[in-house]
Order: sequence, then structure tokens, then C-alpha cells
Amino acid sequence: MLKQQYELVLFSRETILDYIKTISHEDFICDNSAFGKGSIRNLLVHICDTYSSWIAERALGLPLTYPAFDNYSTLNDCIKYFNRVNLFIDQFLNQFEGNHQKEIQIVRNGTTTKISVLQLFTHVITHEFHHKGQIMSLSRILGYTPVDADIIR
Repeated sequence: MLKQQYELVLFSRETILDYIKTISHEDFICDNSAFGKGSIRNLLVHICDTYSSWIAERALGLPLTYPAFDNYSTLNDCIKYFNRVNLFIDQFLNQFEGNHQKEIQIVRNGTTTKISVLQLFTHVITHEFHHKGQIMSLSRILGYTPVDADIIR
């Protein structure tokens, strides 16, 4: 079930990434202090960083480093990062297939807690959709007309 749900996430993500291809490079990296991460590029990288942190590092125990936003100079760089995230998600979903209620120990802010696989997966995908909404709003402020990237269209 979670694999099917992630396919829907990918469908929406692909729509947004295709839309972002229509945005100029200057607008792609343009900082706007009204948005927490500042730019469309930074929001994309933040989405990937969050998947990496929660899924790869915390749940799968993979050691990671997190390059600065400026290391991702183009949309293609961000797409490569999303491709890497997809590999982490595949590994996570395969490891916990059919065991979505299993509780796993996660360290957050120095505190160990137990959360279910389903709860963790839901956390990261809803986080992505939250920031995709910010990307759409930011692009509108920059003069673009956002596309419909809902899962049901």
C-alpha cells in the first residue's frame, strides 16, 4: 500500500518539476524572506534533506552529509537529489513491506522515541506536499501561473 501511495507522490512531484522547468534560473534561485527556506531551489533541497534525514539516516541508519543549498545550482541537480531520495524510499519500503505498524526507534533532537513505519512515511510525504504548496505560492509571487499538481485532477 505504501508503495502505491509513493507512486502518487511521484506523479505529483513530476508535475511540479516539469512546471519548475518553465521558471527562469534567476527566479529559481531568487531568495524571498517570506518563505522559510527562501527560494524554490532551497525548498526542493529541503524536501530532499528531510527525506534523507528521516528515512535514510534515522530509519535506515545510513551515514549522510548535507551539502549547502548553493551546491545545487540547477533544477537538474535537485532532480538528481530526488532520484537518490527515491532509492532511500525504495529501500525503506522494501525493508518494512507488510509491517507498516512496526515501531522503530528514532532519535530526534537528542531524544529517542518510537514511531510506526506508517507514521514516519506519512510525516515525510506530508512535509513534501506542504513545501510544494509554498513553491507554488512563491512562483505565483514571481509572476508565474502554477499548475494543478494535486493527486486527483
